Amino acid sequence: MVDTADTPPDFQVELDTTGLYCPEPIMLMHNKVRDMASGDVLKVVATDPATTRDVPKFCHFLGHELVQQQESGGLFLYFIRLA
Repeated sequence: MVDTADTPPDFQVELDTTGLYCPEPIMLMHNKVRDMASGDVLKVVATDPATTRDVPKFCHFLGHELVQQQESGGLFLYFIRLA
């Protein structure tokens, strides 16, 4: 379930991919989750509109939970709970 509430969830790690374009944000996410534990929440900050398609697919394919997704003024925020 994707929550679009105003209050962001707690997170353990933040990944800033602003200014990067597909496939770089997803590649960096793959690298970052390798160092995280199951149940941890990763916050991803992006400016690439393609992430609105790519991040949910990343989560679905790898079994992670997309807890929250927000967009404001060209900035995309994702909160992902690791499987």
